[in-house]
Amino acid sequence: MLKRLYISNFALINEMDVSFPGKLSIITGETGAGKSIFLEALGLVLGKRADTAALQNKSKKCVIEAEFEIKGLDLQSFFSDNELDQDSVIILRREISAEGKSRSFLNDTPVGLNILKLLSERIIDIHSQHQTLLLNQSNFQLEIVDAFAGSLDLYKNYKINFNKLNQLNASLKTLQAEEAQSKKELDYYRFLFNELEEADVVKGQLKQLEEESLSLENAENIKSTLVNVSHAINGGEANMLVSLSQLKQQLQLIAKFGADFKDFYERVNSVYIELKELSGDVENTEADMSFDQKKLDEVNSKLDKLNRLLKKHSVNTDEELLNIKKGIEEKLTQFSSLEIQIEKAAKQIAQIKKECIREAEALSETRKKSVNAIETNVKELLSDLSIPNANFKIQISQLSELSLTGFDNIQFLFSANKGAALNELHKVASGGELSRLMLSLKSLLATKKELPTIIFDEIDTGVSGDVADKIGAILSRMGKSMQVVTITHLPQIASKGSHHLFVYKKDDDEKTLSFIKELNKEERVTEIAKMLSTGNPTQSALKNAKELLNA
Repeated sequence: MLKRLYISNFALINEMDVSFPGKLSIITGETGAGKSIFLEALGLVLGKRADTAALQNKSKKCVIEAEFEIKGLDLQSFFSDNELDQDSVIILRREISAEGKSRSFLNDTPVGLNILKLLSERIIDIHSQHQTLLLNQSNFQLEIVDAFAGSLDLYKNYKINFNKLNQLNASLKTLQAEEAQSKKELDYYRFLFNELEEADVVKGQLKQLEEESLSLENAENIKSTLVNVSHAINGGEANMLVSLSQLKQQLQLIAKFGADFKDFYERVNSVYIELKELSGDVENTEADMSFDQKKLDEVNSKLDKLNRLLKKHSVNTDEELLNIKKGIEEKLTQFSSLEIQIEKAAKQIAQIKKECIREAEALSETRKKSVNAIETNVKELLSDLSIPNANFKIQISQLSELSLTGFDNIQFLFSANKGAALNELHKVASGGELSRLMLSLKSLLATKKELPTIIFDEIDTGVSGDVADKIGAILSRMGKSMQVVTITHLPQIASKGSHHLFVYKKDDDEKTLSFIKELNKEERVTEIAKMLSTGNPTQSALKNAKELLNA
């Protein structure tokens, strides 16, 4: 229940602090006095977007506070899900700076606007004049039926699953498009991979093949040179090894005369051993060396193939070629995984679609069961509101495919006169008839939805006289089970309130300001008398006002 609303520096309001005791509270005032500002401010504290143009003083911040009593409401899950502390009384606060920065609080804890919006849906229903037009929209009609049928939670779960189903279908289409494109490229990439696999590319292979090719092409020249080297080292009588052997013998004789001489001997001996090993290696290599055209052709063939692959893939090294091979292999792996992903997505779609069908069928059954009761109650209420011949029907047509509304398409049909054909609301209902129909539906929903507070902004549009009195009676009846606040221009409705707030404007030297005050019994008589007459209230108007208040 809304207990208090504080507004500072907003539109025409410098400062306003209003209390609401519950039951039926009435707000009246002349056109333009600022009654709508009350709803705009309340909307801000409940999560609507802010506009700095609404600041009354551009150099100060705007502060709006709304105090609600939530004792007995089932809000534990909301507070725990959002990691907030729950009290029996909560204070929502919205601050808007002159620079346009906005901050929101719940019991002094900073929260986002989305939190305020979610909470407001659970604690208050604001019916603006614009909302009556929503009666013509199928989504709003559907919400009314589900609220009356008690299937709002089921519909909420259905929408979650249906949106998930749409997302999965979109993902599946993307995967299938990728698969179709992949099939076009698959053979090409397989060919590239097989070509590289067949080439058996290894790191350093290019350099090795180039050296081997060069060696084979110059085999005869290399063999001849190796023969000469071998002969010089260890061939004939005057070769290098013989000369070094003689030097070694001479140095060995003087090695015992000093460390330097011993070092000379050891160094020459080392050269001798190394040269002797070199001679053996040269002889072995020379013996193995021969011109092999077949081997040369084989090496050049591998080299040519490798160079063609390098050119084909626009790289310079075999290492880069190996990276390309790895990339192609990864693509081939992705191609094969697409089939697995598609199969997995198809299974998920089948499972969620099955759940959506089950929920949609349950929704259809629940909605159809509630239709007769809604139609009967609405017609009775419309009859009470001086439309005795009203006919109201909820038409539910079945869809062949799942939609956001399940398998149902809901349409409200209406006629106000006896014998008149039923038709869509926007084609046959006047503004006054729409207002009475909306009030009928809201009063029914008040018994179904656990909302502690409902606010009506001129629900009496287009009506007067006896109809207004009956609207007031319905509002008063609703006020016995919940808090009702209504803004009205009609004395018949204003007289039904247990609490009367009056909004008025006052000019000072610089600007016009809007104020609100609670009227006492005498002030209420005067205000209602003004609403009954033009200008200053007459004695008969005052008498009529007293009678309305005492009724």
